[in-house]
Formats: sequence, structure tokens, C-alpha cells
Amino acid sequence: MYLSTVSRPVTDPPAPGRARRGLALVGGNVVALGTVSLITDVSAEMVTAVLPLYLVLGLHLSPLAFGVLDGLYAGTTALLRIIGGFAADRFRRRKLVAGLGYTLSAVAKLGLLLAGRSVPAIGAVIAVDRLGKGVRSAPRDALITLSTPPEALGRAFGVHRAMDSLGAFLGPLVALAVLLAVGQSYDAVFVASFCVAALAVVVLVLFVRERPDPPGGTGDARVSVREACGLLRDRSARRLLLAAALLGLATVGDGFVYLLLQQREDVALRWFPLLAVGTSLAYLLLAAPLGALADRIGRLPVVVGGYAALALTYLLLAGPVAGWPLLALTLTLYGVFYAATDGVLVALAGPVVPARLRTTGIALVQTGQALAYLLSSVLFGAAWQAWGPQTAIRLAAVAALGVLAVSVPLLLPASRLVPRRTAR
Repeated sequence: MYLSTVSRPVTDPPAPGRARRGLALVGGNVVALGTVSLITDVSAEMVTAVLPLYLVLGLHLSPLAFGVLDGLYAGTTALLRIIGGFAADRFRRRKLVAGLGYTLSAVAKLGLLLAGRSVPAIGAVIAVDRLGKGVRSAPRDALITLSTPPEALGRAFGVHRAMDSLGAFLGPLVALAVLLAVGQSYDAVFVASFCVAALAVVVLVLFVRERPDPPGGTGDARVSVREACGLLRDRSARRLLLAAALLGLATVGDGFVYLLLQQREDVALRWFPLLAVGTSLAYLLLAAPLGALADRIGRLPVVVGGYAALALTYLLLAGPVAGWPLLALTLTLYGVFYAATDGVLVALAGPVVPARLRTTGIALVQTGQALAYLLSSVLFGAAWQAWGPQTAIRLAAVAALGVLAVSVPLLLPASRLVPRRTAR
């Protein structure tokens, strides 16, 4: 059976007159999940904004060691993404599994206090934090797809990612405020981050609704391991997974990008968290419009544009541009990359897999990207240490353009499965 012959996801009942409007609103469940992500990202970005400084300048880690930890931050929980996704599909408790993930990430913020200056302990805490992200991401995105019509998924993910990026925008500002209030105390940032993350768990419990699978067929039977493994036997799913993994290789990580900017422009350490704010602002402003654009013109062109912006970001970091133009262009293009790819790629993947396996399928895509990101971070850190940052970022730009050229043909079949909105 081809995965394209799937039933339409369950959707929230449309509001009166919604069908007559050219720009449909997203469902309440999407807004609730967006609120949870907003609060969680405030917490996460408070830590992310100071972590490169803490590790590289505070603990004096080498670029290679930082690359390993940075890759660990995103890639080590790849297998658990699949386990979490399968568990959410099998027991139809996507909200519960997502809640466990959010709770783990919240607790990990306190773990950073206990880790002290021990690099292995910090690595273990980071792994727990990413375990939480790995467990929650696929169930959360599956809830969005099951709450939205297929032709509006780009808009729904755009709105969700816009709210998520608002949290990413606010997080570094909150971290900066904490540091200015209490001095260079990273512990205070970690404690405040935990409190914010705990609030996100409360919002999830109170306001997010579980979504049922589409009725009929085998919808009442539990998802089996054999059925989940069947996704890998489908050609469309394999092509999608391979493309996602290749695109993951193009990403070297935020920490490296901001460290390169800090070194080139000699940004004062107290203002380092504001680099992430610039990226998040561009992401915030563009996520919803680019999601809506993807529904109209197709999701693949928007994804391609996003990775082209990433390659240009790397070239700027290795080029002659300097000063405020470099800062503004780099952070804007980096925000364009996230806005054009993060939710849009998941929206592209959604219609490829059956609704009852939606969480598992999304988890596979995220796993492919996470494993590739782990490899990319380690390789970039090694290249930086061996040949210097400028050579390393030039190689990253070439790699980004190369994997994009290979990935586009792999994603073309999936892009044809997505119905597009038409202007009215």
C-alpha cells in the first residue's frame, strides 16, 4: 500500500464562515501547543544563549570538544525520538508522551546546577534535556497535523513556529536581564530557566487536548511494531528520511555561528546573548508568512529557499563583509533559514505517512536530522580545530549547497502529495 493513499486527518470543527475566508485561522489546539512551545523556548534559549560562553570561555573547551557537546545537544536522543513516537501512536497518548518530554527538559535545567564544572556531568545533563526534546517533538507535531486539514498544515506549523520563535526571541533577553541583575551568575540563569519550563508543563496539562485517530478502517487496532517498521519499506518514506538526513548535514549549529560572529566582530561577552535575539526576531516575523506561502506555492520551494539562505549565511561569515552589515545580514538570513525549513519540512512530511503512524513517521524524519546534525557538529568542530574557523565555514557552505542539490529530487514526490490552497 502506498503511503499517499491515507485518510484525511481529524480536524478541529471550523468556525462559522472560516471556509469562506481565504486566510483560514488555525485551531485552538495549535494555539495551545504554540503557547507551550513559546514558554518552553523562553526557558531553553535562556540556557542556549549562555552555554557557548560557559563552555568555551568559562570551561575552556576546544572547538572539537564543543562540537561534540553541541552535537550531543541535538543528536544523541535520536533513537528515543522513534521510541517516543511509536509509544504515542500505539497507546494514542500523544499529549502524555509530549508532557513527559517537557517535564524531563525542565528537570534538566536544575541538573546544570549539580553538574558544576564537570564536563562529563554537563554532557549527561544535556543528554537528559535533549531526551526530553526528542520525546516531545514528534507527539507535539503529530497533534498539530491531526488538528489541521492537510492543505493548511503550512499555516498551522508557521503559526506554531512563530510562537515558538517568540519564546526564542524572549529567552536570551530574559537571560541577559538575569545576568545584569545578579552579575555573571550562570546558576541564576539555570534556576530561572527551570521555573519557566515548569510553567510550560502546567499550560500543556490544562489547555492542550488529545486528538483521536481518524475513524474507520483499522483505526481501533493498536499500532504494531511490524506496522511501524513498514514505514521503512515504503519508497516515499525512505526518500523523505534520506533527504532529511542529508539536510541535517548542512547545519553546523547555532553555537558555532554565534561564536564566529563574536570572534570576527569582537562582540562584548555581556551582549553575546543578543546574537540569538537577532535570529529569533527574523524567525518570529517570517515563520507564519512563509508557512502560508508554502501552502500556496508548494512547500518544497520554501524549504529550498531556506537552505539557500543557510549557505549564504556561511559564505557571509567567511567573506569580506564586516561590522553592522555582517551582523544584520547574517542574523536575518539565519532567521530566514529557520522560518523556511523548521515547520515547513514537517508539514511536507505529514501527508506522506498515515495518520495512525503520524507520530512515528515524524519521529523518523527528526531522527534522521538529529543523527546527521550530531555528525555535522563533530566534523565542523574538528575542521575548525585543524584548519581554522574560516576554512571550516567555507567547507560548510559548499556542503550545504551540495546536499541541497541532492535532496531536492528526493523531496519532489512528497511535495506532489500536498494539496495547495488557492487564492479566493
